[in-house]
Amino acid sequence: MTTHATAFDPTRTAHLNGRFAPVTEEVDVVDLDVVGELPEDLDGLYLRNGPNPRFTPIGSFLYPIDGDGMLHGVWLSGGRARYGNRFVRTPAVLAEEKAGHALWGGLESMITPGPDVVGPDLAHTFKNLPDINVVRHAGRLLALAESDCPFRMGPDLETLGKETFGGRLPAGITAHPKIDPATGEMAVFCYALEPPYLTWSVIDPDGTVGRGPTPIDGVDEPLMIHDMALTSRHLVLILAPAFFDIAGAMRGGSFLTWRPERGTRIALVPRDGGPVRWASDEAFWAWHTVNAYEDTAAGVVVLDYVQWPALSLGEDLVRGATAHRGLTRAVIDPVAGTVRRTQLDDTPVEFPRVDDRLLTRPHGTIAVAAGSGRTDGLLPGEYDALRWYTTDETGLGARTWDAEDLSVGEPVYAPTPGTRDGEHGYWLTFATDRTDNSSLLLVIPAHDPARGPCARIRIPVRVPLGLHGAWLPTEE
Repeated sequence: MTTHATAFDPTRTAHLNGRFAPVTEEVDVVDLDVVGELPEDLDGLYLRNGPNPRFTPIGSFLYPIDGDGMLHGVWLSGGRARYGNRFVRTPAVLAEEKAGHALWGGLESMITPGPDVVGPDLAHTFKNLPDINVVRHAGRLLALAESDCPFRMGPDLETLGKETFGGRLPAGITAHPKIDPATGEMAVFCYALEPPYLTWSVIDPDGTVGRGPTPIDGVDEPLMIHDMALTSRHLVLILAPAFFDIAGAMRGGSFLTWRPERGTRIALVPRDGGPVRWASDEAFWAWHTVNAYEDTAAGVVVLDYVQWPALSLGEDLVRGATAHRGLTRAVIDPVAGTVRRTQLDDTPVEFPRVDDRLLTRPHGTIAVAAGSGRTDGLLPGEYDALRWYTTDETGLGARTWDAEDLSVGEPVYAPTPGTRDGEHGYWLTFATDRTDNSSLLLVIPAHDPARGPCARIRIPVRVPLGLHGAWLPTEE
């Protein structure tokens, strides 16, 4: 067994306790209690994935990457709701369930079980961590990991197995693919610890790999990229100076190092396979993009995202909880190789979403989880307000709903069927009451979101805070 000794106490790790603490019970409950009026035109599944260790972690825990995936689903139809949750049962989770305790340590600990414990196939391997996001494409429901193979899930959230896309993408994809609503294509990227360090691919509407994996030239070291954006002509990748250092990790150091002197680069990757265009800037980090689009008249690409000054993970993220971050717009000139950044708002926000039907095109409304500044003791990834920005020729407008005693997560848009304007629909998010740790699904009308929820659905188990979800309308 490979081990790296670390002083680790799960009870003193912020993101393993309180409102982030994992849950272990899998339940199914029909006819959930609803406070308010649940719209009857909501017909589908709200599904969220997040890091939820099956057993008490050993060695280390690095939020938001470590942890087993757990899907929390709320099925809505005819003004009624039911709930179910399931672990993503990877081979490692199955082995740990057989043993009755954790066998793999967190990423920083480098603890892996030997063949005498898990057999030769799993011995000394890294654990699959499909615990970040969830997407449906070409009829497949996928639990997504950070640059690894996703796991395919069934209609009742049962785990069907690892998805390699017919063997074409054996290294996997990252946790934030983007689906072009006009073409049905899903664009993905993947970073790796060995050359090629960064590749991109396109998965066609029928689920087959149409292009890739294609190496991106100009990347000479392994580095971490969490999210991407997509335009009608480009993949947009933010390459911040967060470099992997496996040798350092084996010696007891961090497996990720921040090198601000290297600056941040933005890659515009033509979807037609043309040469990559690069733009360079001072160092900054971005966990999540909002959206990107082509301004063809000006010959530039417009990218909205949430900016952080540097990468922080785990307890470093906790210690840097007051670090400034805000909604930012980057205008990228592919010919000049320049980036012009403008901070649109300095409110601490994260988990930005738009109506997914507007991806690759100019967006009107951006929804985010936000910090009100009035609640003490919130951890990174915990927010006590929701905020909506509108962007048009008159500038940026903002509306806020104060969640009071609720901690809220990522807002996801559920459009009313047959509408296209982004105002006839609902924003959905899980929330946890800080007074009693009970959880709710909030349903917020999009036409006047600052008034708050029209319905609060009581969830029968606490839903740990974080990370990403999707609205999956009932397929005809």
